[in-house]
Amino acid sequence: MGRSVRASAGRWNGSGRVLRFIRQNRVLSLAFGLALLASAVFLFRFTAGVIYWADPRHVDQPVAGWMTPRYVARSWSVPPEVVDTALGLEPGGRGGGRPTLERIAQEQGRDVHELSAEVYEAIEAYRDRPDG
Repeated sequence: MGRSVRASAGRWNGSGRVLRFIRQNRVLSLAFGLALLASAVFLFRFTAGVIYWADPRHVDQPVAGWMTPRYVARSWSVPPEVVDTALGLEPGGRGGGRPTLERIAQEQGRDVHELSAEVYEAIEAYRDRPDG
């Protein structure tokens, strides 16, 4: 039995074949490595998001100035357009990156609590709809 294991081990040189393939196909190997890396990054981000939003502490969080409109929409399970409209923003159009409610209030010359109250009203109106 020991002889056949040694004989078969001598015939299979998998790591040498892989290294030779990588050397002969550098561009293909690089592209494959980059695809693996991108997949790993997306898998990590997806998993982190699932874990974060599965935590009940992040569902229906009280609206605060540090939150972005997108965060509020996710926390309250409403379409982003509901929050954008309540804040007086164009739906989907956030030209300045990820503005917080505090920054939006400052730009509009309003109080954060006033904006929060309007967001709550819009969320309640959306949830009270028969199809919402």
